[in-house]
Amino acid sequence: MSESNQSTVGGEQWSEYVEEMNQSFVEAFEQNMRMQTEFLDSWRASIADSGLDETTVDGMQGASRAYEVWMEAAEAQYELVSETLRGEDVELEAFRDVWLNAANDAFKEVMGTSAFAAATGQTVGDMLEASEQFDQASQETLGSFGFATAEDVDEVGERLVELERRQHAVEQQLDHLAGMIEEATDDDS
Repeated sequence: MSESNQSTVGGEQWSEYVEEMNQSFVEAFEQNMRMQTEFLDSWRASIADSGLDETTVDGMQGASRAYEVWMEAAEAQYELVSETLRGEDVELEAFRDVWLNAANDAFKEVMGTSAFAAATGQTVGDMLEASEQFDQASQETLGSFGFATAEDVDEVGERLVELERRQHAVEQQLDHLAGMIEEATDDDS
């Protein structure tokens, strides 16, 4: 057998092998998609039949919708790979855009749920409580070292306001007395 015949036979074998691999990949991918879709449908049905509260169900449905977004992105990615294997010119940015858009959409699906809002609210509440506890511990530490605490400064501020109020009242009384003395002096003259 000549070298050209051997390379032709080798090239054909390689092409057949690659074609079989591509076909196997396609079949495995499609089977995976079917199985995941069946699982998702089953999961949705069990959620609908369960006695979970509305917030939990909403959160699970948001996660389910986000999963669908990822699966659609996988299908789009598969289509782009298929186009590339057929020799079509597919820009690299198209692959990137599929996943960036999927990430944004999936994020929106999850963030738009009442469960996400509840979890965020709980987290913020926990953070505020921790902050208050830290502030209280800081104030106690400052007080034990003899430094003025926020409570001390607030108390001094309240006392100053009260002193200013009293001073103003005394000034008004003095002005009133000064006016009476002036009237009495004018009447004597």
